[in-house]
Amino acid sequence: MAFRIVIPARHASVRLPGKPLADICGKPMIVRVLERVRAAAALEVCVATDHEGVRDVVLGAGGEVVMTRADHPSGTDRLAEVAIARGWADEDIVVNVQGDEPLIDPEIITAVAAALAADPEAAIATAAHALTSVDEAFNPNVVKVVCDAAGRALYFSRAPIPWARDAFGACRDLLPAGLAMRRHVGLYAYRVSFLRRYAELAPSPLEHWEALEQLRALWHGYRIQVLDLASAPAAGVDTPEDLERVRQSFCIKGV
Repeated sequence: MAFRIVIPARHASVRLPGKPLADICGKPMIVRVLERVRAAAALEVCVATDHEGVRDVVLGAGGEVVMTRADHPSGTDRLAEVAIARGWADEDIVVNVQGDEPLIDPEIITAVAAALAADPEAAIATAAHALTSVDEAFNPNVVKVVCDAAGRALYFSRAPIPWARDAFGACRDLLPAGLAMRRHVGLYAYRVSFLRRYAELAPSPLEHWEALEQLRALWHGYRIQVLDLASAPAAGVDTPEDLERVRQSFCIKGV
């Protein structure tokens, strides 16, 4: 099974400006991510960025870079520009690995690509894991997903789904026994044919209200295969506190 990896890296992060170049025990974050994803044995790995500083450190680490426009509204749009610029075939599979995931497990990347390859009717594959905390169930920053019998996404939401009507009506301090609630993991594999069409898809009302761009694909009838993970993967970097946590992880390991 062959696939490619693109790492979108925006320098102008709102919550953590300059995030791709943040130092993690002697190396910029984007280089740490690049080193991790190389272990996934993809046909090709490249960083997509609009920032010359990011480009320079990636090239210095022996990586490939595609310079993209600065006005992309999402990482998916940036990914589409790369796929078109590279001339990849419609049937090719591309995995989008965010540039703020220096602890990402390469095996998960490969598994998500394989999940898409195994479902010819799906345009996208992503991942999820069982949610066990009632606090996370009611946390709007934790995205939930419900799937059909074939493992394809029916809906993504910041609300607690599925809603256990009777159980939550009586008590919201515990998750009901047997409730299959899954937390979405923001790792995506795409068929290039979908990426070519993505920019032409009108945003959906659901996407607007939930602030979840994957709802655009569902709204327009594209299927999303969801890989079930045995446990939660390591979290990415969104805040200065996240960055410090990741630094400690690398420094403890001495790498």
